[in-house]
Amino acid sequence: MKIDIDVFRQIEREKGIDFHTVVEAFEAALASAYKRSSQSECDEARVVVSRATGEITVYGQELDDEGNIVREWVEEVHDFGRIVAQTAKQVLLQRLREAEREVTYGEYSGREGDVVSGTVSLQGNVTLLQLARTEALLPFGEQVPNERLDHGQHTKALVIEVRRQQRGAQIVTSRRHEGFVAALFAFEVPEIQDGIVEIMGVARDAGHRTKVSVRSHNADVDAVGACVGPAGQRAKAVQRELHNEELERIDIVRWDEDPVRLVANALSPAKVTNVYLYEDEGAAVVVVPDHMLSLAIGREGQNARLAYRLTGWRIDIKSESQFAAEQRAFQDAFDAGLVDEYGQPLNDEGAAAVAASLAASEEVTEAALEEAEEAEDGDTPADDAKNAPAEAAAPDAAADAPPATEAAEAASEQTDA
Repeated sequence: MKIDIDVFRQIEREKGIDFHTVVEAFEAALASAYKRSSQSECDEARVVVSRATGEITVYGQELDDEGNIVREWVEEVHDFGRIVAQTAKQVLLQRLREAEREVTYGEYSGREGDVVSGTVSLQGNVTLLQLARTEALLPFGEQVPNERLDHGQHTKALVIEVRRQQRGAQIVTSRRHEGFVAALFAFEVPEIQDGIVEIMGVARDAGHRTKVSVRSHNADVDAVGACVGPAGQRAKAVQRELHNEELERIDIVRWDEDPVRLVANALSPAKVTNVYLYEDEGAAVVVVPDHMLSLAIGREGQNARLAYRLTGWRIDIKSESQFAAEQRAFQDAFDAGLVDEYGQPLNDEGAAAVAASLAASEEVTEAALEEAEEAEDGDTPADDAKNAPAEAAAPDAAADAPPATEAAEAASEQTDA
């Protein structure tokens, strides 16, 4: 008996399964079906298909009590019959599904961090992405809160995990992951692809705001300008892919190995007057012009919170007048013997003075938060680049740091992530 060998070639092309794997699956399926058929009187069966001609040879096998082959012979098979053929087909389809799942796992197992494109498939409460030859899961927790995905919509997502399961691979994707933004910028910015510009960090409040810090390995290439693009086109292309061009702002800031400059840059688009670092506490006190306080803090502390996640420094933001008032209050308390040189109270009166200073500071911060809530945010990514803090704006923190009061040591609660 013979089978058309082109059938196996067609399955190879359609399923992406190796030709020899397809033939071996057919051999195993036919052997299993023949062994259980009424035609067979053997303990086991083995089928060999010629890869060149398609000729089918069936071998019967006799086994001993331990399962070892003691005799093998060629079976004279003229017609497998309908039952045998149907059984073989079922077994073959199962083997091919298993092989296809293994191919899928092998294809995606090393692709964590890659962006894939697919069509949205809504199945009850489950969102899937139909990819080229398989489907990927887009969990609710990995979707952007204010984004609507419609059935049949084409979209992209980041592969964050590939799980091996009994029924093959489960590909888990995300649209809110910070790496998704980094991957989209890498696609849009040739300088990133060429290794000239490097993304150093991403902090994202998905659907609302994202901060990206970048550096250049070429003195002639401006990292921020390369990512923003002419008239902001590259940053806008990323926003469009996020489906949030009007909602999710992207601040592209210049990375700096000097933490003072890095913290100042991370608070873009606010201008920064001074940055004072307290390395033992991992905290930074940042002073900004009075009219920049609400912008520096952001709605619900968002700008400061993202700056913290981007830099690793807990940030306490103060206006110039607020900072000056606190310094005067400290000096008066120190001269009166109420606090020590680090701002720690020496008696009950000193503790009351510190508490009053903290309360006044919190009132200013709360007022700034209310102002940020009411303010309209109309900056574009290109504007953010122009508004980025000047690199020379922040002084040397070590030399000019003010006394480490309780507020400075703990930093502001609204900036904790």
